[in-house]
Amino acid sequence: MSQYFEIHPENPQIRLVRQAVKIIREGGVVVYPTDSCYAIGCLIGDKNAMERIRRIRDLDDKHNFTLMCRELSDISTYAKMDNIAHRLIKGLTPGPYTFILKATHEVPRRLQPKRKTIGVRIADNAICQALLAELGEPLMSTTLIMPDADMPLTDPYQIRVFLEHDVDLVIDGGFSGLEPSTVIDLTEGHPVVVRKGLGDIGWLNQH
Repeated sequence: MSQYFEIHPENPQIRLVRQAVKIIREGGVVVYPTDSCYAIGCLIGDKNAMERIRRIRDLDDKHNFTLMCRELSDISTYAKMDNIAHRLIKGLTPGPYTFILKATHEVPRRLQPKRKTIGVRIADNAICQALLAELGEPLMSTTLIMPDADMPLTDPYQIRVFLEHDVDLVIDGGFSGLEPSTVIDLTEGHPVVVRKGLGDIGWLNQH
């Protein structure tokens, strides 16, 4: 049975945040809110936890996980940013965007099996930010969309019912939206929208 924490979406209770991080550090798989949808995540490089996430979502080994980061300095540890990418990411974060960048050697190989790229994201969500601040490193994550579903789960109680035997913790931060983040590929030096999601792309016309 998974644990279920109701954490305040604007003023996260530090006691519960610390308990959540303890679960993550011990190899746990957690469901947590972002500024777009709920995500499912684990410690970077935790092979067993990553395989559990793959099974829950029915993902093959080609699926790219995203590193949920707290700030730009986290991104620069795991991804290569030129000046253009740095300015763009700084201007759009925190927000509902995932950026695909070339990976540095800090990224565990199993996170990017064939390609030398990594997805990174800084969410505008107080619970997510509090988790990352306490953890001290990014969370390896993917959007919580169940197999054969087109839309992510939005109701934390429903998530608990579906996944109470598959994950270690569900964090209830209220209902989420249906749209995932907008994915922008920055590996070629100019922004290419790979997936249009919640993040506005009107700024692209100005480039």
